[in-house]
Amino acid sequence: MNWKGFRVIAWFGQALLAIFVIVAAVQGKWSNALGLAFFLIASFVFVVRDDKLPTLFDFLFVLAALLNATGWVWNLFGMPGPYDEIVHAYTTFAITLALSFLVYSSMLNIFRNHTLLYLVTITSFGIAIGALWEVTEWSAGKILNTQVIESLDDTIIDLIMDSLGAGLAALISLWALQKWTSRKANNSQTETY
Repeated sequence: MNWKGFRVIAWFGQALLAIFVIVAAVQGKWSNALGLAFFLIASFVFVVRDDKLPTLFDFLFVLAALLNATGWVWNLFGMPGPYDEIVHAYTTFAITLALSFLVYSSMLNIFRNHTLLYLVTITSFGIAIGALWEVTEWSAGKILNTQVIESLDDTIIDLIMDSLGAGLAALISLWALQKWTSRKANNSQTETY
């Protein structure tokens, strides 16, 4: 979970995101450049906070940002196929995984003994993130006067994929929590002796 190579790959991903921002700006796609810059800044914050998250989570978040950036720069979201659905599930997974550790870090020891509560909390957290993303897509469509959401069916499918990503994030987060807290417990026991 804390392999240093994940951090190196995350920094490489940051460089790619910066290139995508420049490409979108050169193409004159200012709304894309702005959206990509948002992903670049958000993923930069995750990578810089290296002491708060396992390096694997940084890498997964930067990969989500790259998937979104690739879709925006080359208009893959509008193409036939499951790209949009895969990106929705994966992005919600990566964001939920990283944010759950940041938001709930002070309560990790409490959650360690309440597995079902932890799974429900993290899954609900991820579903809420997915719902907020759908509101953001709808708002962007209204503000930028562009068609971001294709139909109600598209929105419902996106929410289903977001829910699947959130559920997977909860399971992986539980696994990481168990490894994280057992490692911390072993370190504190070693320090006591």
